[in-house]
Amino acid sequence: MSYPGYPPAGGYPPAAPGSSPWGGAAYPPSNPPPIGLENVAGYANQFNPSHMAGMASNLAGTFGGANLPQSMYPSTPGGYPPVPAGGFGQPPPGQQPSYGGYAPPGGNPPSGMPAYPGYSPVPGQPTPPPAQQPMGYPGIPATHPGQQPMPSYPAGPAVNPSMPSYSGAAGPAVTPVTHGNRGTITDAPGFDPLKDAEVLRKAMKGFGTDEQAIIDCLGSRSNKQRQQIILSFKTAYGKDLIKDLKSELSGNFERTILAMMKTPVMFDAYEIKEAIKGVGTDENCLIEILASRSNEHIQELNRVYKAEYKKTLEEAIKSDTSGHFQRLLISLAQGNRDESTNVDMSVVQRDVQELYAAGENRLGTDESKFNAILCARSRAHLRAVFSEYQRMCNRDIESSICREMSGDLEMGMLAVVKCLKNTPAFFAERLHKAMKGAGTKDRTLIRIMVSRSEVDLLDIRAEYKRMYGRSLYSDITGDTSGDYRKILLKLCGGND
Repeated sequence: MSYPGYPPAGGYPPAAPGSSPWGGAAYPPSNPPPIGLENVAGYANQFNPSHMAGMASNLAGTFGGANLPQSMYPSTPGGYPPVPAGGFGQPPPGQQPSYGGYAPPGGNPPSGMPAYPGYSPVPGQPTPPPAQQPMGYPGIPATHPGQQPMPSYPAGPAVNPSMPSYSGAAGPAVTPVTHGNRGTITDAPGFDPLKDAEVLRKAMKGFGTDEQAIIDCLGSRSNKQRQQIILSFKTAYGKDLIKDLKSELSGNFERTILAMMKTPVMFDAYEIKEAIKGVGTDENCLIEILASRSNEHIQELNRVYKAEYKKTLEEAIKSDTSGHFQRLLISLAQGNRDESTNVDMSVVQRDVQELYAAGENRLGTDESKFNAILCARSRAHLRAVFSEYQRMCNRDIESSICREMSGDLEMGMLAVVKCLKNTPAFFAERLHKAMKGAGTKDRTLIRIMVSRSEVDLLDIRAEYKRMYGRSLYSDITGDTSGDYRKILLKLCGGND
């Protein structure tokens, strides 16, 4: 059976050597290895000679062998070119290598395209077989394990560019900075401010107050979400949520809830105002806030304080403090500490020598030198300074401060050093002191629990357990009571 036009008159055109319609080598190959059929014709006399001889010729022509029938392929004028030693190493001129294969070294690209790059072996890497190179895009050298990045991409940074080489006996042990949210309070999923506003309205409506509903609602929302609740409450009911909470709550429970409803910067401004007003000053509050907040936070604090209390933060500090302690607070209130993470050991050693010369190595103390270094240098730099100071002077910086200073200045400088060394441990110590002995410093307890609940309270809890052998949760439970205890434990987030 045949179809019109098939096969074509005059036979098929000759196939180009080394190529096929599918892009592979021509088939059958020019000089294939024998597969054991060469002698089949020799056995023909044992059987039907004419039948076996014809079958042998057909098989040899199909599978390869010495008895290839000359009439199987049409002849080519002048014959095919001789096969070079090792076979055809590259496509004929003007032909692109077949897709999926390796481009030959210096192969022939399509017309108008630049030549393919040769393969440069990488020291220590296996070499591809001859006439073969790793697959790559035309014009782009292939990349192998251990090879440098391509020039079009910038090289990656050094492993730790912030720590230079150190020539001393041992490098400074700088405490790593913990990044990210280590707070116990996070954004509540599926948050609906109108629904929360309704919950709070029902909790305060009518006779009595459902304090537990208020604790469950506000104690499970982030500060940002609480601000949305305030707005939604006024939108839905035309009333001020803060005024309603003040009228319904009392004591330390009220103070804690109201602290939670302020933004972090507004709460700090309020605490500083409260620490300064009236007889006496809560110096611990001032130094705690100014020593532990970021530059950005302190700069915003300056703006909020001026807008809220019609007086600059610096004016407020000057009105209620004096001497070197005042200078320390004003320096910190600038929010201008170097925030670089680079540590130059030559500057570190110079600062150590200057601190030693300003304190231990002279009669009297140059407080201004301590002030300049502790308030202006970066946290990473000062951690290296403290470590190097101990190595060079056989005494930690805190001991030198205690020996050289006294009163509020000593307390302030120690707070700065402790906060820079390990902020969670600094707050763990402050919490322990607030609950230790007879009575509780509730303002300090509330301020730290509220202000650190979305920052690093998880780390503070861990440091508290490490330093005092008891959990923060258990000490709060034993030192407080009622709804005040419940809201603090809610902020604490769990027992360790």
